[in-house]
Amino acid sequence: MLTHFASRLGKFIGRPVMALVLAISVAGPAVALSETEEKTLQDLNSYFNSVKTMHGDFIQFGPDGSQSDGKFYMARPGKVRFYYNKPSVLDIVADGKSVSVRDRKLNTQDIWPLGQTPLRFLLSDTIDLQKDTNVTNVMVEEDLVTVTIFDKTKFNSGTLTLIFDANDYALKQWTVTDQQGYDTSVAVYNVVSNGPTNPDLFKIDYLANSRQSRN
Repeated sequence: MLTHFASRLGKFIGRPVMALVLAISVAGPAVALSETEEKTLQDLNSYFNSVKTMHGDFIQFGPDGSQSDGKFYMARPGKVRFYYNKPSVLDIVADGKSVSVRDRKLNTQDIWPLGQTPLRFLLSDTIDLQKDTNVTNVMVEEDLVTVTIFDKTKFNSGTLTLIFDANDYALKQWTVTDQQGYDTSVAVYNVVSNGPTNPDLFKIDYLANSRQSRN
């Protein structure tokens, strides 16, 4: 079951992950960072922690060249929804306690504790890239900041690369590279931060599977 859930969730956030991301269990920077790099991480922390709600569009690029897209909605701590446009039938919801990966066509879902998934990292109440993750590289360029993190999760181990705008530190893209070297990338755009949000977006129907089995 766990392998099945990881495979399905991995279609979105990489073959963890989350992707994006992530229930990272190793601590402290793996490499010594320069003063500029440390200051950049502090600025990124400040940006992350100032954003409590977010919504926009996403496009996902799979390791096989496939593409899918949809809408995302986030309310920290703990809540997110990724709704895939057709032909995909996935709908991923975190309600603060659990994560549901729902197949809209079959009307089935897998549910797991949020703390056991890669989504835990991005959805935490307070984010500290220096203390809570294993940063292996920080690249500061004129227009972009790239942070590379070694990610060890319950599902898998790999590398998470986060790409931010160098001016306002908004998250632009993340890429998960799994142990086999396969990349899954997700880019976000048309993002609105700290706008109003609808609590109904983050509700999980915990009885859906039991109703399906009775039909």
